[in-house]
Amino acid sequence: MSRALASPSLAAQRSVLGAVLLIACWEGTARGLHLPAYVLPAVSDILVGLWSKRTILFDAAGYTLIEAIVGYGLGCLIGIGLAVAIGLVPALRSAILPLATAINSVPVVGYSPLILLWFGIGVSSKIVMVAMAVSFTILLSMLAGLDRVDRRAVDLMKSFGASRLSVLWRLRLPTALPLLLAGMRVSTVRSVIVAIVTEMLGAHGGLGWVIYQAVLQIDFVQVWSAIFVASAASLAFFGLVGFLERKLLFWT
Repeated sequence: MSRALASPSLAAQRSVLGAVLLIACWEGTARGLHLPAYVLPAVSDILVGLWSKRTILFDAAGYTLIEAIVGYGLGCLIGIGLAVAIGLVPALRSAILPLATAINSVPVVGYSPLILLWFGIGVSSKIVMVAMAVSFTILLSMLAGLDRVDRRAVDLMKSFGASRLSVLWRLRLPTALPLLLAGMRVSTVRSVIVAIVTEMLGAHGGLGWVIYQAVLQIDFVQVWSAIFVASAASLAFFGLVGFLERKLLFWT
């Protein structure tokens, strides 16, 4: 038990040490080689810029997180709903899966002009884009989990008179939960990325809009400051879903 308790602590210490070494190398390289800001600004300059523009950056981060979280939730509902529909009616697989694969064979950014045209440059278009990106990942994760079930267990339940819905609820969904939650955890980062990229193509606010405006103003320190804030927001979102995953899968 002592090893099990020490392991997460040791991993955390290594992560902190790795981050400190990376920052030290970054700072030393930027200062030692006198790199211009458009190539690589020093970490200290980025942190100073982040603090000076903290109000703008944190407001933008909140704007982006709202888009990412709402789109993420909608995408999860769509992906889970489609997977459950396929689980209940297997004939739907041949119709839903090829269509979903065809839609997602194009990078989600490729749909941005159409989505912005249909839904405007407000929050709605970002939510739709995030939902499109997340739903396919969740659909595949959920289907893979549903397909993991032991056919003998399914046949046993059916022999006792269990309906298809009962088999899904009592056997297939619990079996699919680990893969579903893993897909949900991975999708957190993707949702923030898609929201930021879509904001750069047209928005009223958000970290993507801040990055785009900073590039136009040739303020590369602010670009990096926004990237730092975006990374922190993604890590926080990822960590939250990971925490919920550990709580729900307490037996693993």
